[in-house]
Amino acid sequence: MPITHYENFPVASWLCPPRLRAPIAALYHFARTADDLADEGDAMPAQRLQALAAYREDLQALGTAQESAMLQRTAWPQVFGALALQARAHQLPQAPMLDLLSAFCQDVRKTDAGASYADRAELLDYCRRSANPVGRLLLHLYGVQDAASLAHSDAICTALQLINFWQDLSVDLPRGRHYLTDADCAAHGVRRTDLRAEAGALTPAVRALLAEQADWARSLMLAGTPLVHRLPGRIGWELRLVVQGGLRILDKIDALQGASLHQRPKVGKADAHILLWRALRM
Repeated sequence: MPITHYENFPVASWLCPPRLRAPIAALYHFARTADDLADEGDAMPAQRLQALAAYREDLQALGTAQESAMLQRTAWPQVFGALALQARAHQLPQAPMLDLLSAFCQDVRKTDAGASYADRAELLDYCRRSANPVGRLLLHLYGVQDAASLAHSDAICTALQLINFWQDLSVDLPRGRHYLTDADCAAHGVRRTDLRAEAGALTPAVRALLAEQADWARSLMLAGTPLVHRLPGRIGWELRLVVQGGLRILDKIDALQGASLHQRPKVGKADAHILLWRALRM
């Protein structure tokens, strides 16, 4: 099975040990389906929230006396059938998965209201629930649960989430998703209307704002990199490539000097040798 991604969720890649491909795939499909409920199709916000509430109820039925009945009636039998098997086999904690669902619900509410994040503390709380659970679930599968590793994982996952935000500005802003915080915009004297300006009208203030966001994400990523030396074998190498992929996107954002408001920087085949070299140097 090739590498697939929900945000930055590596699934059953060639570096993944065969014994963990099934649980990682089950977690991926759980997260991917929830993300689609929150973001895809033409359902109204109230309908999306209702579907996510039903999805949450089905998750909470796992491991209880209601599990069998839930698996008979659920609208997502393929998701919860596989997840039920893997949850029992690997004692998967539900708390990180519930955090993911709370973040998806927040996405629906924020987008519906066209609301922004007040400051970095509020945005980081969202990342704590939307990104960090992925790393913690993967560490659980690898039997790594010490406090230092969890903290480093959180830093990497939050960095990856921020990088995804800054990579997707050209997509998110037209859809009413505002991840550039009010406080950061105000600190640079940037108004929301400035972010909708034509590509040729980028101001120095907007360029400085986006450069600062990239620096923030980079510092978080670098703070988490000691984790690559704590993880054994294949997962350590996969994490090196994930880290370097995120840093490479930041390089491209910096090179665009604010134009990432209008075009989405991507990592492609031409970057492979750079990523491999940098991963080896780690």
